[in-house]
Amino acid sequence: MHWKTCVASTLLCLGVQAYASPASDLVRVMGPQGVNLWKLDAQAKSSSTRNLIAQDSQSQQTFNSKSEGGGKNPKTKTKTKTSDFRAQWFRQPLDHFDTKNRHAFYQRYWVNMRHYKPRKGAPVFVLDGGETSGEDRLAFLDTGIMEILARATGGVGVVLEHRYYGESLPVSNLSTDALRFLTNAQSAADSANFMQNIEFDDVLEDLTAPGTPWIYYGGSYAGARAAHMKVLYPDIVWGAIASSAVTHAALENWQYMEIIRTAADPKCSAHLVNTISKIDTILEHGPAFVKKQLKNLFGLGGLEHDEDFASVLESPLGAWQAKCWDPEVGSTAFDDFCEALSSTFGKVQAESLELPFEHPERMVTLDGGFAVDISIINYGKWIKEHVVSRCPDESTTEECFGTFNDDKYLDTGIDQDWRLWLFQVCTEWGYFTTAPPDQNMPRIVSRLMTLGYESKICKQAFPPGIHFTVPSLPNITAVNVLGDFDIAADRLAIIDGEVDPWRPDTPHSDDAEDREDTLLRPFKLIPNGVHHYDEYGLKNLLEEPPEIRKVHAEMITFVVAWLKDWDVAHGVGE
Repeated sequence: MHWKTCVASTLLCLGVQAYASPASDLVRVMGPQGVNLWKLDAQAKSSSTRNLIAQDSQSQQTFNSKSEGGGKNPKTKTKTKTSDFRAQWFRQPLDHFDTKNRHAFYQRYWVNMRHYKPRKGAPVFVLDGGETSGEDRLAFLDTGIMEILARATGGVGVVLEHRYYGESLPVSNLSTDALRFLTNAQSAADSANFMQNIEFDDVLEDLTAPGTPWIYYGGSYAGARAAHMKVLYPDIVWGAIASSAVTHAALENWQYMEIIRTAADPKCSAHLVNTISKIDTILEHGPAFVKKQLKNLFGLGGLEHDEDFASVLESPLGAWQAKCWDPEVGSTAFDDFCEALSSTFGKVQAESLELPFEHPERMVTLDGGFAVDISIINYGKWIKEHVVSRCPDESTTEECFGTFNDDKYLDTGIDQDWRLWLFQVCTEWGYFTTAPPDQNMPRIVSRLMTLGYESKICKQAFPPGIHFTVPSLPNITAVNVLGDFDIAADRLAIIDGEVDPWRPDTPHSDDAEDREDTLLRPFKLIPNGVHHYDEYGLKNLLEEPPEIRKVHAEMITFVVAWLKDWDVAHGVGE
């Protein structure tokens, strides 16, 4: 969620979203514990909204709190939030590969026609909405990469919402069977069908592909989709830009945390490594009363399973991904957390913080003579204030943060949108965040974070249906067969961030072969860039940081070159 989309309550935005992530990010990084945090955030938002409704009802008696969900005809859709762009709808078949299946749904999209100059070869840029509501992508249509490229070329910008996300809902529940059409192949076919058949309002020209050059853009999962579209539909997609594109699907995604460990401030990284190592030692070898005292420091003394305790400790780490060069949308949560780890406490003064881990002057003695380093004290304080505090007074710690009760994950209501990306994780993508396979490697997550623990949510949340059964482990071959690290094509640009925790799953991975950066096959790495940094933009490009201004200029250059190639191939200007 971007700050600009947080509208329910100012207090809620500052108190919860500052240290929270979109449902897909929580689930992707934290597995079953991510679902718990999603539920706590949703509960807090619901409570805040009810309070606002009650207050407004008392003063105006006009507030209608009824909400609607599920797949509906667009004529019955509720009004979207205020925007320069009007939501529009395109009819899609539910199943592109079974002609006997007559079910259909409406896919939502938005269009930027500000810069369109009617002519043969005028480009259409489509941004794949990916694993979130398309409304969360409208900033990219307004000042981001869609606006930048459309303005530079006299083209059209489009945001296309992904099936099942936002209001592009083809089903009335999110059961295992209902989700069986949420696949890579079906989603790619949606995009191809849209590009070949869309009729834009108030546009007399035929802008469908392949008679018009379409440039497909995506970031992260959507970046992989952009690359896949160029490979799967080369006759429809003239060019594609894959930003932070996770084209390598993996079962165990331990390198995500390794990027954070090596890229973070060395002092903060050392605190994390030493703290997690000590906590693992206590959990694995300490007596029960010491383990209880340790958990109490984090406000988690009531948690039954050590794995659940260790998984809660991951919660601040994913905030690294929320960094952004644009302070209007970026988060400082990770840096705030690092700063908190170096706070003074009791008799431990500032000068002692520079001493080695577990130096006597850094130790804090607790009841029963149990002593721990100040970093552990500060870590526990942060978790209590920013994570455990989300647990309502009427709930137990186990109810909030335990993950071994299957019943917690069986709600298939349409509002349980954490199920969407998790279903994709469990069926085709993987990316379970685990500890490094080498037990001797420095690490910032517990050794207890195993594939078995992180993936058990798949069986818990998706029991076998009548028509579909989730595999025991995701079929990552379905993704990797499309190119993996080596995915490449003419007019396919690969753009990544140097310190993006997802870089190990992109063609810029250290495990991938290096490539030449050319106009026909751009291959660019943004210095100190995190997640799809090129997708964000300012109205005035000259006000952007140098490295962002540079990559935007280079993107305009290679896109213009691609469009010239299209003109030549289609006899434009002869």
